[in-house]
Amino acid sequence: MTLQQLKYVIEVARSRSISHAAQNLFISQPSLSNAIKELETEMGITIFSRTNKGILITQDGSEFLSYARQVVEQADLLENRYADTQTKQQHFSVSAQHYAFVVSAFVRLLQAYDREEYEFTLRETRTYEIIADVRNLRSEIGVLYVNEFNKKVISKFLREGNLAFYELFVAKPHVFISSSNPLAKKEYVTLSDLDPYPYLSYEQGDYNSFYFSEEILSTLSRPKNIKVSDRATLFNLVIGLNGYTISTGVISHKLNSKDIIAVPLKVNESIHVGYIKHKNMTTSKLAQIYIDYLKESIDDGLRQLPLEFKAIASERF
Repeated sequence: MTLQQLKYVIEVARSRSISHAAQNLFISQPSLSNAIKELETEMGITIFSRTNKGILITQDGSEFLSYARQVVEQADLLENRYADTQTKQQHFSVSAQHYAFVVSAFVRLLQAYDREEYEFTLRETRTYEIIADVRNLRSEIGVLYVNEFNKKVISKFLREGNLAFYELFVAKPHVFISSSNPLAKKEYVTLSDLDPYPYLSYEQGDYNSFYFSEEILSTLSRPKNIKVSDRATLFNLVIGLNGYTISTGVISHKLNSKDIIAVPLKVNESIHVGYIKHKNMTTSKLAQIYIDYLKESIDDGLRQLPLEFKAIASERF
């Protein structure tokens, strides 16, 4: 039994809802449910009865809550007596390749984090710099992809930086194109279908190696090539020039124009998208919540894809 678990139980009892309590506590709903189940198992009682109408407090739960409130109140008195009373400004940073679900999760985090002071940073940047940011603790989380082509090189840099890669999902390749593009009505496109259109990719600066490319199939020769440095410019060129880029197919129409659509690309490739973190650093509360929102945003994006072209969920690369 921990003090945090007692606070969780008190908040659930106050709000009479697991989901509302999770929002107020700034944790994910599954994490809250698991914490309460573990506490009930440890104590050998049922604190809450879960019904179709919501959460009900059991007789054992009422007695337990009376003791829990006393413990938490005493802990608060102790903390107020000896702890620094000034609220510390919270910091959290993410470095990532140019994925809409990364931004969507960041928005959810900020919407849920209702505080007077904080300093959060989201860097949409180059692949090498993502690894460097996490290695040098400039960012706690980095988001990027690996595949059979770049896995050996990326893994080498991760090992040297003492970093670990945690897979979020495996995507089947798609192209992002304008909804007015002649290819938009096709069930899928081939590489030869794309030849007449400008190919858009993200430039990688001093580390402009094929292995650091943000797009798969980076070694292929294409007749029309345009490199950009930010996602807004790329999407504007997709619409204005009927250009295309290759990505996961997961897009957020809440954040991006519905003029951009994803069409499956018929190639025998896969994209393993995941997050990286330092092996020696304990994941902060904010980082864990961001990861939970990242998974939710990915799930939201996957629902927009046809069933046969959905990404495949996975645990770790």
